[in-house]
Amino acid sequence: MFELFFYALPTVMIVGLGHAAFLMLRRARRIGRTWAHGLTAEARCLRMYTTTSGGGGDTSVRTTLHHVYEFTTCEGHAVRFEEEGGPATVMEGDFVTVRYLPEQPQRATARPPAPARLAAGTGFGVAFLGAAIAFCVFFLATAHTMFSDSGVPTP
Repeated sequence: MFELFFYALPTVMIVGLGHAAFLMLRRARRIGRTWAHGLTAEARCLRMYTTTSGGGGDTSVRTTLHHVYEFTTCEGHAVRFEEEGGPATVMEGDFVTVRYLPEQPQRATARPPAPARLAAGTGFGVAFLGAAIAFCVFFLATAHTMFSDSGVPTP
């Protein structure tokens, strides 16, 4: 029963890390498609606010900037969306250019196209998650060897 912990925990971590890598790749693909094939519209920044995370003290605090934008699609539909991590130079009331896919206007982005930066960030993120998955696989192999050499029955 004790050795089950050494198999189950890394396996659950591998599944979670693999899912995170999948979501990261899907997000990058969606943003890249929006930049490459999306329509443009003029949007107005309705609201700007920040959120903080972290505990303070010995733990670092992270501040994230959020913008709420509203624009009208070429079909005449008003769309409001929120985006985090935008530029601090955009204030409430400012007009910006947004890009959106006609089939998903609620997933618009006000970020200017930067495909190299998107590829680099996604590549580093997936590489980090891949290294964590490789560590979990190594741990599983080591745990299996450890339990098989100790005479403890393995599943």
